[in-house]
Amino acid sequence: MQSNENNEKYRIDKWLFAARFFKTRALAAEAIDRGRVAINDQKIKPAKTVAVGDRVEIRINNYQYTIEVLGLSNKRGSAPQAQQLYRETEESREQRALLAARLKAQPQPFFTKGRPTKRDRREIERFTLNTDEF
Repeated sequence: MQSNENNEKYRIDKWLFAARFFKTRALAAEAIDRGRVAINDQKIKPAKTVAVGDRVEIRINNYQYTIEVLGLSNKRGSAPQAQQLYRETEESREQRALLAARLKAQPQPFFTKGRPTKRDRREIERFTLNTDEF
């Protein structure tokens, strides 16, 4: 990991990849192009440079991360090294926890795999026959 001892700046797409917010740099660039990443409340492009002290807002799926950049690197390292590159705000953590609890409380949609199998069909028939008797 490289540190920011001499005011170096790195591209935001490389930094997001190194900080392990995205699995590939291409996914990071795509998220930036779609407007899901902002630095200091400004929409950006993938080539925008990030510096220590910048506030980065990242939206991944339903979750919103608000982080402060603590270190710079353009090389992907281990997860503990990546966590040293940023600090998430307490407000962001609380909002994500509330959203996770709300999503967990919602009923999960029921998806079938297509046509019922012979076994499934027999169970359905048994169920419908038993409910008709009431």
